[in-house]
Amino acid sequence: MYSLLSGLYKYLTRQEEFYVIILGLDNAGKTTLLERIKTMYTGVRGLSPDKIGPTVGMNLGKIDIGRSRIKFWDLGGQRDLHSIWERYYPESHAIIFVIDATDRARLEECRQTFEKVMLRDEVEGVPVLMLANKQDLPVAMPVEEIKETFNKIAVDLGARESKVMPVSALAGDGVRDSVEWLYSRLQFNRESRPPVIQ
Repeated sequence: MYSLLSGLYKYLTRQEEFYVIILGLDNAGKTTLLERIKTMYTGVRGLSPDKIGPTVGMNLGKIDIGRSRIKFWDLGGQRDLHSIWERYYPESHAIIFVIDATDRARLEECRQTFEKVMLRDEVEGVPVLMLANKQDLPVAMPVEEIKETFNKIAVDLGARESKVMPVSALAGDGVRDSVEWLYSRLQFNRESRPPVIQ
């Protein structure tokens, strides 16, 4: 009887986990985004933006939405750290690619980096959310201009679920909408990339 009740309890309290990797060039605002997401969804204040330095390796974060847990892996954006990204592709359920919308000089480098990620077989069929960050600054490029730069890659993505959204990780504008879109795509894509049951 105990094992039956124990099994029922485990079944009723099980939680599905999705793994999302946050990629982008250094200084795009990936860690600020992660801290903002954690603050919004857990109620626990994250790191102050002035305390956030360049990510060497990775930062972790998790939030619960309904019966699902989303674990975020914020990976360092320096060029010499890009080689570690591929270790996370096979387990990822989605990709967030953060762009510094104020840095026109590195937009082409950003496009090339994004293209390299998208050409990997391990990310085939994975939903992709591209965030044009730093929209709170007057010099930020609008989403339409960023989309134009990435249009050729969008054709290669084909039927894959992808979206470009404007955000300000610092101010929090657009962050909740981005997470909600991401969550809906994770649910929609669960047959291709099933969640991990804990």
